[in-house]
Amino acid sequence: MASDNAAAQVANPYSPAYGHAYRHGAVPTRETLNLMKTFRMAYPNAAATGPETLAYGGGIDSIGVTSGPQKVYLVIYGSQWGTAGKDSNGNVVLSNDTAGVAPRLQMMFKGLGTGGELWSGVLTQYCDGAVSAGATSCPSGASFVPYPKSTVLAGVWYDNSAKSPSRATAKQLAQEAIKAAAHFGNTTAASNRYTQYVVVSPTGTHPDGFNAGGGFCAWHDYNKDAGVSSPYGDIAFTNMPYVPDAGASCGANFVNAGAAGTLDGVTIVEGHEYAETSTDQNPAGGWTNQTGSSYNGEENGDECAWISSGQGASANVAMGNGSYAMQSTWSNDTNQCDIAHTALH
Repeated sequence: MASDNAAAQVANPYSPAYGHAYRHGAVPTRETLNLMKTFRMAYPNAAATGPETLAYGGGIDSIGVTSGPQKVYLVIYGSQWGTAGKDSNGNVVLSNDTAGVAPRLQMMFKGLGTGGELWSGVLTQYCDGAVSAGATSCPSGASFVPYPKSTVLAGVWYDNSAKSPSRATAKQLAQEAIKAAAHFGNTTAASNRYTQYVVVSPTGTHPDGFNAGGGFCAWHDYNKDAGVSSPYGDIAFTNMPYVPDAGASCGANFVNAGAAGTLDGVTIVEGHEYAETSTDQNPAGGWTNQTGSSYNGEENGDECAWISSGQGASANVAMGNGSYAMQSTWSNDTNQCDIAHTALH
């Protein structure tokens, strides 16, 4: 059983993280979000700061944000994915990945930081190091999330040694991420300091209750919070289910109509988790909502989930290798959800 983190208690009883404190940055299904919004309207914020302002959590094991060149490893979890091959772009493709989730994720991560995209710029205002717990802005001497200078995709591993569980627990997902760290040779704390592992489960499975009453599309955590020890330092990981199985509830056609929008939810949901891991790598030692409002415990992606129009609406973000449906993330310095922001670092 995953441990409760007192610093990350969620106030909204309709949140998929309520009673499941390890589900950090859980992307709610669109139906679940509607229930959360109803609760927010009934219980408005009474705090002195804005209801959505994020504050620094003081770090866990001296880790708050990914304040170094980001490395993302995709872990294709379980033999149910079928036979592996490569496409013309050098992406790993799987015979049972009929929706094309794996290559789409690889292309998105290859695209971040290219083509002048400014979606990544929002993250560069957040920091760790020389910043006090409770701060809502960063001093100049702090260590900031950097804008990607090269591809953040560091590797892809298809672990077909066994079937992934039908309903993997948080503990099993953390164990798979640690196994991936060993596979990639990341066997020191230093090699995992600026690293995240995205554990992608195959179609038809329900990791932690996805598409089976869990009310979420994905979430992230780190090994200790999931109740698992690591010999390689702290391991940040994402529970990334096979999002197309949930259809429109997890973002299919949220931005684009027809076949062009089939994988909208894949990049929206994983972009959400990537951004939150970057700004809250060991939850909740990074940047979360501490206002005491119904947003309490939420991260920068949570506060901007499933906005369909107006400021902060999800949109196609042009990168050097194509366009990807992405959601906005919360920006403290503009006090709004931003889909683009000047890169500060």
